[in-house]
Amino acid sequence: MNEASKVKVGLVNLGCPKNQVDSEVMLGTLKHYGFELTEDPGQAQVVIINTCGFIDDAKQESINTIIEYGKLKAQGNCEVLIAAGCLAQRYPKELLAELPELDGVVGTGDFPKIAEICDQVLSEKGRHRRNHRWTESPTALYGAETPRIRLSPKHWAYVKISEGCNYRCSFCAIPSFRGDLVSRPETDILEEVRKLAAEGVKEVNLIAQSLTSYGWDRRDRGALIRLLKQLAGVEGIHWIRLYYTYPTDLTDELLDLMASEPKIVNYVDIPLQHINDAILRRMNRKGDRRLIRNLLDRIRQKVPSVAIRTTFIVGFPGETDAAFDELCRFVQEMEFDRIGVFTYSHEDGTPAFALKDTVPAQVKVARQAELLNLQSEISLAKNQARIGSIQTVLVDGVSSETRQLEGRLEGQAPEIDGVVILEGATKAGEFVKVEITDATEVDLIGRILPISPRR
Repeated sequence: MNEASKVKVGLVNLGCPKNQVDSEVMLGTLKHYGFELTEDPGQAQVVIINTCGFIDDAKQESINTIIEYGKLKAQGNCEVLIAAGCLAQRYPKELLAELPELDGVVGTGDFPKIAEICDQVLSEKGRHRRNHRWTESPTALYGAETPRIRLSPKHWAYVKISEGCNYRCSFCAIPSFRGDLVSRPETDILEEVRKLAAEGVKEVNLIAQSLTSYGWDRRDRGALIRLLKQLAGVEGIHWIRLYYTYPTDLTDELLDLMASEPKIVNYVDIPLQHINDAILRRMNRKGDRRLIRNLLDRIRQKVPSVAIRTTFIVGFPGETDAAFDELCRFVQEMEFDRIGVFTYSHEDGTPAFALKDTVPAQVKVARQAELLNLQSEISLAKNQARIGSIQTVLVDGVSSETRQLEGRLEGQAPEIDGVVILEGATKAGEFVKVEITDATEVDLIGRILPISPRR
């Protein structure tokens, strides 16, 4: 790669935490091979957009971003524009045909070759370069030795433990472009977390498409429990957070470990999608209303201080007013700590695409707003109940948006949930005791308590 040291590369990251890890790997690989990285894409000769292709809104955001940065070819230093990630894997031909500003697409299995790809495209400068496709494989797993530049703060990190998914929810296109489940070796994940701890990371956030399926591709149903016990033994790591647990796979053994192991935070991210049995069947979800209700009761019985976050889809084909009302009653009764609500996106290539999209768009949006309003009241009450309590908070630092010092409880995931706005002064990455003095439906407000002198 003779010209790498002369080339500036800018990367724009879109989408979920799993995408962020892929972006971090691309940045690390580019730097490893001598490319110069810049946070200002206007100064870059190569601009890479790591796209999301999950639902309509995310796809449109990715396309708009490609068009926006494509203008740099006329107005800036940009010579090469590449689309990477999920949208590139899902629609490579369409992107190249419809977006002439693109010089190539790099899918979800080929992004580790990004330095080689940039070098190749740059070497063809002045010639026709517009039909480059690197989308042969849907899946790539990084390893502990893979170069990586983290985009998160120094004190926390995402760790992807598997890729792909063996479930086939009828609304979800992800397996079609991310592939089936492939799990990383336990020893490799453990090595990565040890390295992160040595770098000052105190919180690791384990991510996967279906975290509770970890190891099942090797027919090893005990792999996740074994991995968590090993990670809990890593010195320097204080919090371990689990993302995206599938309802039928959240076992008593895992809940018992969460309750007994202080490093595994009492936080459950469990996408439920709906509660109406007919809708769940049409979604091809495993389990039914009875299973879900029993599971939630079991979670709270075994882990009393747990924070539960879930997501729902409204407007799925066949969702009647009665089915939606059932979902509203369920949310009011269960009093989740936080929920996300998506309007159903009619995705080509999914089994649900064959169903008639019967719920009008305006009804979907109205249902989304109604459900979120219900949850707002619940979240406000839960947050106000914390006023006057003393909480342990991990300090994240001063927000670039609000210019206020912020931190999080163990029940607040980074970049997803609310924060604790802090009165006082301390460093990012510190654990402090905080008295909660006020609350909104999203955030808490508190003052940092002085450290009591030792006697």
